[in-house]
Amino acid sequence: MMKDTDEACKSIERSIHKTFHNRLWTPFIQAVKKYELIQEGDRVAVCISGGKDSMLMAKLVQMLHRHTDYPFDVVYLVMDPGYNAVNRQKIESNAKLLHIPVTIFETRIFDIADSQKGKPCYLCARMRRGNLYAKARELGCNKIALGHHLNDVIETTVMAMFYSSQLQAMLPKLHSTNFEGMELIRPLYCIREEDILAWRDHNDLEFIRCACSFTEKTAADEGDSKRLEIKELIRELKKNNPEIEQNIFNSIHAVDLRTFPGYKISGEKHSFLERFDEKG
Repeated sequence: MMKDTDEACKSIERSIHKTFHNRLWTPFIQAVKKYELIQEGDRVAVCISGGKDSMLMAKLVQMLHRHTDYPFDVVYLVMDPGYNAVNRQKIESNAKLLHIPVTIFETRIFDIADSQKGKPCYLCARMRRGNLYAKARELGCNKIALGHHLNDVIETTVMAMFYSSQLQAMLPKLHSTNFEGMELIRPLYCIREEDILAWRDHNDLEFIRCACSFTEKTAADEGDSKRLEIKELIRELKKNNPEIEQNIFNSIHAVDLRTFPGYKISGEKHSFLERFDEKG
């Protein structure tokens, strides 16, 4: 059995280096270098939810750690917020298959969030991140890595404009506001979701999706999700403009504040009128 697992893991890694080299490995390394996500001396907590994105991220970071020219440490961190037995087992078996040595710790986040009125997703997300920061710091880490990909970035940008009346993007890394000295990094920042799905299917892998009880209860209402609406909109636009995703992504790297009538910096509002009479 161990030999079979070893061969399967080697095949999965070969697929990253060969079949999906330009679609996964290259944009991963591009993000790490361009945004200075992982640096010498870092100790990174790679946060694994059990989904396709975080599992791929763990494997990519592991492969980088194995061959990097600059030393850094890594912990593969799984927080169990109250998974059922089937989902917990799926995470553990996938980690074993991918040869990811996970550190698992348990919380009661699902129980707490599910007891709240209305949709508990925002509260759940905040508690998840807080617990991950706290455990990572306890383990001596200075960074946590989350599995947000390029499509998360562009969907968040469009959602903010359509539903929050603001132009706001998702950064590749952030300083923690509650855990001094800690950073959040997003190593999949330049990787497209369709390529993650293609890698998953190519290797016949099966990962969990959002596994909370609230999601299970409201599966019939999934179509009401604003993110799904934006995802579908972009999919339709892509039929006539195949570059639409990359164009949105590139646009957040080329913002010209001189063309905006208003903007905010650190929460402070500014108007173009402040500089309108300046010469040059």
